[in-house]
Amino acid sequence: MLKRKSVEILEQTMNAKKARTPTPQENMKLKAMRAMGAALDEGDALFGAGSEVTLDSQVKWWHDKYLTQKPEYLNLIRTGFVWNKYNRTHYDRDNPPPKIVQGYKFNLFFPDLVDKSKVPQYVFEKDGTSTDTCLLRFYSGPPYQDIVFRIVNKDLEYSPKKGFMSTFDNGTLRLYFNFKQYPYRREKTTDVYLYEDLRVCTLFFFYFLHPYSRHVVCMRRYCSCS
Repeated sequence: MLKRKSVEILEQTMNAKKARTPTPQENMKLKAMRAMGAALDEGDALFGAGSEVTLDSQVKWWHDKYLTQKPEYLNLIRTGFVWNKYNRTHYDRDNPPPKIVQGYKFNLFFPDLVDKSKVPQYVFEKDGTSTDTCLLRFYSGPPYQDIVFRIVNKDLEYSPKKGFMSTFDNGTLRLYFNFKQYPYRREKTTDVYLYEDLRVCTLFFFYFLHPYSRHVVCMRRYCSCS
């Protein structure tokens, strides 16, 4: 449903502009949406405008020679449920757990690159002192300026079998990735730590400090051998 609506909205925008020739960016957007349409899941949604970071004025060596512009983009955020042990215990299909971010799909368009052989790059940067989010910066040659998005800070899956893709073809940079899914581990409380410490102290007393500990150990060894 989302796939159909997203493609229809973009196609309606293109049809409304038939009076003039579509720009290369518009053609690239439509191709990117159709390419992503086959892989759209229920939890995918458009992403970008609210998470784009405003950058300070950038001055590069080619600013006096070329008119700078920001690359256009068409991005998706992938959300979904994680049915780990905790969620299976506390939730069900009628009352599902909160959705979490599971990955992103970035499509950036560079049709007017001066140097066609120079591939746009990306880099992950720290988001100040925040540990929950990080910055994803895309940069290329003239006439495009850098563009930065704020995303969730998690470990990436770099296997193509798990959705990772990084390509540049016909002026379109595609970066698709999902996050690693770790098994749920229950956090130990103070009571658990106290219980474990008490158990260790008790075992240490009976096996090493108790006057009959040597006899107990010898008897255990004897019984195990017999």
